[in-house]
Order: sequence, then structure tokens, then C-alpha cells
Amino acid sequence: MTSPAAGAQPSASIDIGSNSLLLLVRGADGQTVEDLQTVVGLGKGLGDRGLFRPDRMDAAVEVLRRYAARARELGVEPGRIRAVATSAARRALNAATFLQRIQDETGVHVEVISGPEEARLTWLGALDGLPLPLGSVAVVDLGGGSTEVVLGEGERIQFRTSLEIGSVRLTEAFFGEVPDRYEPRALSRLRQACAEATAVLDPARHPRSVVAVAGTATTLAAMQLELTTWDRDKVHGTRLTRADLRRFIDRLLASSPDERRQWAAVSPERADNLLAGACVLEAVLTALQRESLLVSDGGVRHGLLAT
Repeated sequence: MTSPAAGAQPSASIDIGSNSLLLLVRGADGQTVEDLQTVVGLGKGLGDRGLFRPDRMDAAVEVLRRYAARARELGVEPGRIRAVATSAARRALNAATFLQRIQDETGVHVEVISGPEEARLTWLGALDGLPLPLGSVAVVDLGGGSTEVVLGEGERIQFRTSLEIGSVRLTEAFFGEVPDRYEPRALSRLRQACAEATAVLDPARHPRSVVAVAGTATTLAAMQLELTTWDRDKVHGTRLTRADLRRFIDRLLASSPDERRQWAAVSPERADNLLAGACVLEAVLTALQRESLLVSDGGVRHGLLAT
């Protein structure tokens, strides 16, 4: 991390995703003083061109009100928070009204960013502190509504794309909004959809490494480590192989809602969407012809404070 400039102030960012809302606050010295994540399911029931639900908007506004208050306690006024909304806000017909409500009730101005800009910010935030070999890196941001993939080397981004597949979106499309038992035939169709969506990823680009960010990836890493409470230091840098992801898929397919929530103890709110998320990551590795990925706890919120 670079040294803070003279007269530097605390800074804060908020990432409003399809499933989670995330707050990052850094002190004037550039060190993280708060890093919060709350699952609200803003994109639930949204589909491709739907509406944010009133109850989900209410839940999101309440979380953002708390985030704004916490940032103020740490020296960042709501008007100085850098806040962005991603896939769900790009699709929701009532997004503009919702974002105006956020500003009116919390003082936080939210910008809806494009898929390519989301990918750029993810790239900036994902690689901090990871033990990566030299060579190109593909960063995969698996969200609730879409998956951003950025390929680059050093500080140069070579390729970026936004795939219209995400853990919540796929779960609802193939298993229903509140799945009980997963239907194997539906899983086959979901995997086919993932394969088709990731066909745009060119294995000839030969990324040396793949890094996955966001809540689904970090929850799967915590499950791999058999964590029952969150430990960022252990999760950040965990390696997941294609074989690991296939084991997750097989076990989740046979699970009951209670079983999967117990397994995903660090983030049980994500449990129903983990099967779809594991399928997306497996499909990305297959398309890029890589056998494993590293999980990063960085992401858009970190990228916002790096620009």
C-alpha cells in the first residue's frame, strides 16, 4: 500500500450488489478500520427486467443508514462516501427512484456503474496481498446477478467482460426463489447455461492464475476450511480446485436447507445460492483451462478507494 499523502483524510466506500451490501472504511493512514458485509438480497425476484421489491429496498436502506452512521463515527461524512450499485441496479426499472431514496434518507449518493467499470474496480481491489506468481491473472467477481471477468498483467488490463450469470439469478431461474431440494435435471440445465455464458472466455489468453472475489467465493473457501466463524486472514488466499468445486456441487445437490445453512455457517444467508455459485466458478475454470483458483476478500469496495 502506498503511503498516504500529507493531509490525507479517512475514506469510505460502499458496494451495493444484487445480494450483499458492503462498507469499507480506511483511516487517514490508509489502514482498514471497518469492513462490513450484509446480505439483503436486493435482487431477489428481479429477473432480467423487473422491479426491486419494497421489502428488499426497505432492508437495503436500513443497512445503508447504519453504514452512513458508522462511516460518520469514523470521520467520513455520508456525502464523501464513494458508493456504487452494480448488476441489479442496471436491470431494475425502479432503480433511479430507489437510489434517490437512498440519497434522501442517508445522504449517500450512489452511482450505477457499467459492467466494464465494475470489472475494472474489481481488478484493482482483488489482488492486494495475494501470493501470485508472475504472469497474467483472471479476476472473477461472482455476484448475485452477474459475473465480471477481468484478465490482465501487472497494471494493464487486457480483457474484460460481464457475464449475465450470477448465483441468485441462476438459483431463481432453475430452482425457484426458495429451493428445498435441488432437481438434478435442473442442475444439468444450469450447468449448460454456465457453459454457454463462459464460452466467450478465450483459453488462448492463458491466464497464469485465477482469482475469485465476493461473498459466494469467500463462503465456499470458509466451508473448505471448515470455519464456523469468519476469519478473513484464513479465507484470503485459500485455494479451491475444480475437484473441490465438484465436491461442493455434489454435496449441495443432496442437501436440505438446514444442512446447507449449517455447512455455510459463516454466511448462512447465502446457503441456497451456493450451488449455482459453485457451478459458475467451475465453468469459468473449465473455460480458462485452469485447475484451481485463489479466493480474495478484496473487491469493488477496495478498488473504489484505490482510484
